[in-house]
Amino acid sequence: MAEIGKDIERAKALLKRGKLVAIPTETVYGLAANATNADAIARIFEAKNRPSFDPLIVHVPDLHAVKLYADNLPLKALALASNFWPGPVTILFKKKEIIPDIVTAGLETVGIRCPNHPLTRELLEELDFPLAAPSANPFGYISPTTPEHVNEQLGDKIAYILDGGPCTIGIESTIVGFNNDQATVYRLGGLGIEDIEKVIGSVDIMLHSSSNPKAPGQLKSHYAPSKRLVIGNLDQALSDKPSAKVAVLSFQKDYKIPYQFILSSTGNLTEAAKNLFLGLRTLDKMPVDIILTDLVPDQGLGRAINDRLKRAAAEQ
Repeated sequence: MAEIGKDIERAKALLKRGKLVAIPTETVYGLAANATNADAIARIFEAKNRPSFDPLIVHVPDLHAVKLYADNLPLKALALASNFWPGPVTILFKKKEIIPDIVTAGLETVGIRCPNHPLTRELLEELDFPLAAPSANPFGYISPTTPEHVNEQLGDKIAYILDGGPCTIGIESTIVGFNNDQATVYRLGGLGIEDIEKVIGSVDIMLHSSSNPKAPGQLKSHYAPSKRLVIGNLDQALSDKPSAKVAVLSFQKDYKIPYQFILSSTGNLTEAAKNLFLGLRTLDKMPVDIILTDLVPDQGLGRAINDRLKRAAAEQ
């Protein structure tokens, strides 16, 4: 298993040597490597068993650093970064040559964000290169929101886990790209559509791409537990005395069954988002054959929660 600690100097030294280090962010834990080192990036894909056509996100300490790795910065993109960085929004920019094609899966654009976590921001400020960091889990499985989650899944494949405690948001960043002056959301995430539109106006939404994603997290099947996840009306599904091999992931209602996880007893979507991956992971470890769930209110972070549930329930 990997060592877990808060030693930024150790993390920095390993990253400089081309090693993999798990880092905390406000969204989920990332599996980080030097984004300008193609060999180090290849180790990310190998450790995660991630297909090479799925691009990675690059993490920087601040907006100023973007100019080192990207060209043609749209005014609306700069407005988004100015308003929400550090924070859970990734912006697609035209990449510079310094970013290897393996990071972007050959695309001309690179997703960049500034994470809102003090340990990782301090680490980024001390490095002279950015960090590519997809979620620190095997490809397609539930994203990790604690150091222990990372260790359970990838502890034998990475050098060090930088311990930043539990993630405060718990869902990956929203991804936004620009075509001329029009913004398109490619992945729903920790920043709501409503918040984005208050700053830059209306946005298009393009979420699914089965084999040619424009951004991370666009594949139809993703974020999935090993147990089958089924979305439906929980009240109706549970009215027929379900098998003891059934677990329930509910938004706020207590169904009084042995195996269940309630995302937010108060119906708070922010709390539900924070608990989503923990809930899926917890139920996945229970002695059940199937996990039943239903969608949450489709507003604010609820949109991102529903997106993750639909992808987790999609057939492989």
